[in-house]
Amino acid sequence: MTKDVIALTPKMPDLRTLLAGLYAGGPDLGVNTLADGAVIQLCAPDGRPLVSVEAPVLVQVPGEAFRLLGSDVPVPFWWTEARASTAVAEGGRLAGSFAGRLATVLGGAVWPPEAASTDVVPLTTDVSAVPVPTTSAPAVDVLTAEAAVVIQDRPLVAMTSWLTDALRDATAADRALQIVTPPTTRLTLPTRTALHGHPNRWVIQDPEHGFYDGLSGAVLHWKGGTFIPVLDENDAASVAEAFTAATPATGERQLVLSLRTRHPADADLVLGHALETAWQHLTGAPPAGWSTAEPVNLPWSTRQLTDLARTRAPRPTWLIAVGHPDRPAIATLRVTRTPAGVEEDITLTLGYGKDETPPLDTIEPLAAALCAEHGLTSMLTSLRTAHRDLTIPPHFGTPPIPVSFTLGPEPVQDIGPDQALRPLHNLSPTRLGPPSQPALHYLLGDGTDPRTWNTFQQLTQHLKPS
Repeated sequence: MTKDVIALTPKMPDLRTLLAGLYAGGPDLGVNTLADGAVIQLCAPDGRPLVSVEAPVLVQVPGEAFRLLGSDVPVPFWWTEARASTAVAEGGRLAGSFAGRLATVLGGAVWPPEAASTDVVPLTTDVSAVPVPTTSAPAVDVLTAEAAVVIQDRPLVAMTSWLTDALRDATAADRALQIVTPPTTRLTLPTRTALHGHPNRWVIQDPEHGFYDGLSGAVLHWKGGTFIPVLDENDAASVAEAFTAATPATGERQLVLSLRTRHPADADLVLGHALETAWQHLTGAPPAGWSTAEPVNLPWSTRQLTDLARTRAPRPTWLIAVGHPDRPAIATLRVTRTPAGVEEDITLTLGYGKDETPPLDTIEPLAAALCAEHGLTSMLTSLRTAHRDLTIPPHFGTPPIPVSFTLGPEPVQDIGPDQALRPLHNLSPTRLGPPSQPALHYLLGDGTDPRTWNTFQQLTQHLKPS
């Protein structure tokens, strides 16, 4: 298991300050580097890593420290994250002393606050008696042929660069990424999205209920080097009671837009405008920032994210965007080069309290703008009962309920306008754009009736090309 400690400082930790922090273990410990110097490790005399420190990140997006850590830190600030192995008793204290020394020299704060110190922590454990770790990757605690297991004790697990690297490496090696946490932990939406694909998994280690999946509730056990569901005699998985236990109703909701755009692959293409337009329509402001991991550290810039996607092409690019602190909003954006052009797959989620009304009346004009200006091919809008702060607890959550579905001009032509315009029962689309090449907007409901899913399924069958 590892322990994470983060220094949040107004000044950048330079090499001298980092070395002063790494002296937390005294002169007998060594220093190593990984990832072309992006990770510095404090090592035992035999070379095994005790604390891994990632290169400091300049965070310029307001509200990120509070969203992820509950710490109110003014921007800009430097985020320096250390991960300590708890296989050695001194590991956690070493990480705390490292972060505490940075905060003492540079000002700022340490998360969690109780971890901070400036004490020298001599290594007294006989490391020769401690099993050699199965992996040298800083984020991975257990590595097998089947899975890369990350054990986290943070209240909120964000899709940090540690986890982004671990997921990329696991995917390349055809392994599952499995994050193990206590039942009090939540996930951010980007982490939830990253773990959605099989065989990745969020594993809850409950002292009273054993292991279960934090997203599906399936009871799990460790077998063959990975966590898999426990099956009964009928090969059916059982669901943990803790996952389905009743939770108090808060009246909080989330508005979810899942949309896809397609653009010609030309030199003048600038990505991110569809997401920016949606954010502006729904919140009155553009996104606050973007990044490839959490914390989201860069001010919003369509030009910069386009440049990044261009340098990575033809490989896909996955990005995160966040809103301003007063309106919880977060999006994931995947840019893919296809034979048809450049496609953006966007999921934008906004949180609302019990006394706040999601702006459903803005969806149709937003759909019209996306079709007219940003190459929209489809957009599904839905509402769900969920936390306003957009975090994911390990409990059963009701699925989102469709509100509307928009079909862009190109798919309408592919399906055939006569078929797409033909009414389905009591469902008739609204035409958007020019009559010669219309987009179609189908209003499905107000997001309160689960039976709307049946209507949506009938609509998708109706819209299949003849």
